[in-house]
Amino acid sequence: MKTRKIGKTELTVTEVSFGAAALGGLYRACPRQQAMETLEAAWESGIRYFDVAPWYGLGLAERHVGDFLRAKPENEYVLSTKVGRLLRPVPTGTVPDYSYVDPLSFDADYDYSYDGIMRSIDFSYARLGLNRVDILYVHDIGSYTHGAEKNAVHLKNFLNSGIKALEQLKSSGAIKAFGLGVNEVPVCLDVMGNADIDVILLAGRYTLLDRSAVAELLPLCRRKGTSLVVGGVFNSGILATGPVPGSHFDYMPATPEVLAKVGAMEEIARRHGVVLAAPALQFPLREPAVSSVLIGTAKASSLRRNMELFEPALPDAIFPEFDHLTLVAPPLGQDAVRV
Repeated sequence: MKTRKIGKTELTVTEVSFGAAALGGLYRACPRQQAMETLEAAWESGIRYFDVAPWYGLGLAERHVGDFLRAKPENEYVLSTKVGRLLRPVPTGTVPDYSYVDPLSFDADYDYSYDGIMRSIDFSYARLGLNRVDILYVHDIGSYTHGAEKNAVHLKNFLNSGIKALEQLKSSGAIKAFGLGVNEVPVCLDVMGNADIDVILLAGRYTLLDRSAVAELLPLCRRKGTSLVVGGVFNSGILATGPVPGSHFDYMPATPEVLAKVGAMEEIARRHGVVLAAPALQFPLREPAVSSVLIGTAKASSLRRNMELFEPALPDAIFPEFDHLTLVAPPLGQDAVRV
């Protein structure tokens, strides 16, 4: 599989990467054997960049990914995890409902400070059972998760303190790159106005449907040499399923407007003899600032099916046909929290 560089670093990643949220039991349980089979399918398909986070299954996904990669040649893969949440043990059966099924018995506290980031990576080493992490993402900072008032505090802690931890880890060689792992554009602009970062794992905001990153973030990334890893390419599933009853966009039931747009997109894809998921997967890699497209699943069969949609490459002419149907995520109010 082809590779692309991360920012101005010498680190390269495969153009398709594996996101491990589903291995933490997101919405449905993921037994260990199923997780191993899915990861092996990703490896067999040529994927060599794996992304995980403490949040996914409250440590469960890191356990699965670490167990899998420990048996692989360590110079053949790239691994990223995330900081910003510290896990603490809680009594069995008292884990709050975060949509993870059968998570480990932990809860999470937000901490974007220097000490919090240093503690977080040490804890991740232990859960992974690995002695290296290549990329660290600051996870879910922004109003999308915290609301404006709380996020102002978190952002101040990060810019005054936490960023120094990431810079120190990179300069020491402990990590090769760092950046943000978020679902919104505004916090990316805020951070990039105050610090240099290598990469942004951006979920759902540079897709065939949602072009929120186009106006400001993409030009800024090009100017500063910051890469994008694009997740959430199906926008919570609707670009894979089409506008079927119960389909979701941006983690919520799709509105009539979104359903109509996706229905029209589906008709364009049908006219070209492809399923809508194919242009949805291939679209982000048309942008040179994008280093990788992240796909996530807990089923080996789904992984293989999605990988087949990257080939053959679709003709350039198909993509402009979708442009008039795109949208930009509406701004969040001061107290609005989408997830």
